[in-house]
Amino acid sequence: MRIEMLKSKIHRVKITQAELHYVGSITIDENLMDAASLVEGEKVQVVNINNGERLETYVIKGERNTGTVCLNGPAARKAQVGDMVIIISYASMEMEEARNFKPALVFPGPDNLLN
Repeated sequence: MRIEMLKSKIHRVKITQAELHYVGSITIDENLMDAASLVEGEKVQVVNINNGERLETYVIKGERNTGTVCLNGPAARKAQVGDMVIIISYASMEMEEARNFKPALVFPGPDNLLN
């Protein structure tokens, strides 16, 4: 049997941009992506701490060391610049693999950069 497990999480990162007139997705600083084991095009869930909105979209690689977290397209209506969000990815795995799996948990600083 396969189950869905937390693969990685970027916890309490600030939205730096919201671009409504863009093909939908979330742009994330490449350093944050690497730390969270995210790849471009991967499906993620974005949970807005400020307003409770939840959405699913896919990742676009952002410029490294900028702290960029930008909601694009219709997702831009779900958050405002400065809102705190949690970005979550999941993986499907066999029960035995899941028992020993350790997710990547990322806690960026207030500027969205890694300490």
